Amino acid sequence: MPYITDNRQKFEDLSFHIANQDLLRRQANGGNSILFSYLPNEEYLYIQKAKDIYLENATFIDMSELLVKFIDKDSWESFKNYYNDFKDTPHLVFHSDDPSEDLFNMIISRIEEACLNNKVPFLIRTGCLDGTGIENVNIMENRIVMNLRHPLVIFYPSRINEDGNIYFLNYKPASKYRCTLVK
Repeated sequence: MPYITDNRQKFEDLSFHIANQDLLRRQANGGNSILFSYLPNEEYLYIQKAKDIYLENATFIDMSELLVKFIDKDSWESFKNYYNDFKDTPHLVFHSDDPSEDLFNMIISRIEEACLNNKVPFLIRTGCLDGTGIENVNIMENRIVMNLRHPLVIFYPSRINEDGNIYFLNYKPASKYRCTLVK
């Protein structure tokens, strides 16, 4: 099982990048994020290991919980009707420019809150963002995230092919432009 043999080095690499933010920013084209890649079917193992290692120094922000909280804000029926009206443009539902709080605002608020509490923010269960119009690059390039005193760690269920291309959830091509990749 690759998890057993790979996890030690991956977590050592992650710890190195968390501790060396200046180097991280240089390697990440000025960004302040770490993309932690693992196979989607091993997500639970990696999340559990991270919680064992970083529990005291990190805040784990679960995208599945935030998505449910966002949907529950108004009720399932209201959300369903609203989503159906904009299903061809999901970013208008989850990441709009209007002043009302959307899922993207909730994510950024939780990231900022973690840093204000002197914790490293870890985004987990990010596969839930597929289909919302929120891409990891939207989060990484947010001015709040770029200026945090701790780097953002994005747990990223993906596969990396032999050419080094990253595929979110094993199918969607991804960009690592504003982050450092731990693979």
